[in-house]
Amino acid sequence: MTKTGPIKHARRALLWLGVIIIALSAVLVSGVATNHSTFAPKLALDLEGGTQMILSPKVQGGADINQEQLDQAVKIIRQRVDGSGVSEAEITTQSGRNVVVSMPGVPDEKTRELIQASANMEFRPVIKAGSWDPLPKAERTPAKDLPDPKKKPENGSDTNWVDAALQKKFEAYDCTAELAKQDIEPADPAKPMIACDPDQHVKYILGPVAIPGTDIADATSGMQQSQQGFNTGQWVVNLEFNGEGTTKFREVTERLVGMQGAQNQFAIVLDGQVLSAPTTNALIADGKAEISGNFTEESAKALAEKLKYGALPISFEIQSSQQISATLGADQLRMGLIAGIIGLVLVALYSFFQYRLLGFVTIFSLVVAGILTYLAIVLLGWAQNYRLSLAGIAGIIVSIGLTADSFIVYFERIRDELRDGRSLPSAVETGWKRAKHTILASKAVNLLAAVVLYIVAVGGVKGFAFTLGLTALADLLVVFLFTHPTLQLLATTRFFGEGHRLSGLDPSLLGAEPLYRGAGRLRTYRPTPPPSKRNASASKEAERRQTIAERRQAAARSGAGQSSATKENDNA
Repeated sequence: MTKTGPIKHARRALLWLGVIIIALSAVLVSGVATNHSTFAPKLALDLEGGTQMILSPKVQGGADINQEQLDQAVKIIRQRVDGSGVSEAEITTQSGRNVVVSMPGVPDEKTRELIQASANMEFRPVIKAGSWDPLPKAERTPAKDLPDPKKKPENGSDTNWVDAALQKKFEAYDCTAELAKQDIEPADPAKPMIACDPDQHVKYILGPVAIPGTDIADATSGMQQSQQGFNTGQWVVNLEFNGEGTTKFREVTERLVGMQGAQNQFAIVLDGQVLSAPTTNALIADGKAEISGNFTEESAKALAEKLKYGALPISFEIQSSQQISATLGADQLRMGLIAGIIGLVLVALYSFFQYRLLGFVTIFSLVVAGILTYLAIVLLGWAQNYRLSLAGIAGIIVSIGLTADSFIVYFERIRDELRDGRSLPSAVETGWKRAKHTILASKAVNLLAAVVLYIVAVGGVKGFAFTLGLTALADLLVVFLFTHPTLQLLATTRFFGEGHRLSGLDPSLLGAEPLYRGAGRLRTYRPTPPPSKRNASASKEAERRQTIAERRQAAARSGAGQSSATKENDNA
């Protein structure tokens, strides 16, 4: 009965692991069969080469472009390129005038148009607001109940803009899917449109353009000042229009201030997305508006920059386009793979030397982890256009040692329990309870480091951080769904259960402490005690390895034994 639970758990875990691998493989095969994917991962610019385009800015009116405008234009292009699914692209400036875009592969015509287009910022009045997700069909307004306005709308906030077709499209509109398309083709400024706010998770029906973004004179961020001139401690965005924009903004705020609900808002739209949709609290006649809300210093500054430079009257012309070879190439890729193979061989040699045939569990665990990581990278290449760079390969190579470290911690915990006289099935379960906390803590640190590195790093370092975090997740899956269940099953076999000399669990080998005990711990030098003191040393060592709970239980048993002996003496 004691073996039934662990064996059942082990079989269930291995079954789930098999289901995960089969499911991921089936998805990949379906992608290859439909020509949407390949069995090989996509490679980044440094390994595959790609296309380099030199963009020459064109400013409306023939004005010169300054460095601030050029830097902001680079940010917008980078957002567009990353949003279109092109991973590991490099975007830089050249000679303070041109922009150089290098990306893997050959960009299609849509990507080229996306890069060349100027930013399109607009101010539109809000007509209607609704849930980010599409309404279920059962909750959508029947066509017969939808008004089909016959009279012409009087202004941009008039609900007569919303006809039956627009209302049906609004209710079925899926913001998540639409934003993923990254379709930034400008809407007709004289007609209403549907737009989404990714920060607030709200979608809107917006009226025609009331003020073009080119009417913005300046935008800054700062601390809000009260009417008495005191600092309120809240961050705000200060917006200022030019002469024409001031007149238009006065007309808009005069109308919106008297409206209720969503119609009291005006939306700031950049490339088809809503940056902000503030409410109108007063008529603003001087063209100087203040946008307040739950801003931090960073968010207020980011919005101010988008407002100031988001409507740059700049488009780009592709001056030249040429194919570029891989900056690192096949030789460096081959050397990286050789380094990975050497790492695997060294781990295998150590495992077999220290754990005999138990080392096969380490090898098979690494193989399973490699399969999961490979499937994840290939599928991410299909779904998110993720491309593997040399820095990403370095992250995978580093993970070999980190993954093997988890197995060493577990194996040493099991051997500690065997030294204390437990049977192998009991040692596996007890050792796992102690080892998994160390493994979880170690992987949490790895994941935290990978996330922080990915957020703060730039360029190829992001690829290293991404694969480091991905392999840490794969390691956790393997340890919980393969390594531990496999040892649970091996513990019931005669070869391992009885401690065969080649099993790595031979009692005669358990007295030797290994040089490396996992989690960065090395063996410390201790002189060999005389034979008369070895038994006492072994007893002290076993006592040292006890948990706090086990020490309390031992103390309680000792106290109970002394009490019993005292009573016997009294009776005598």
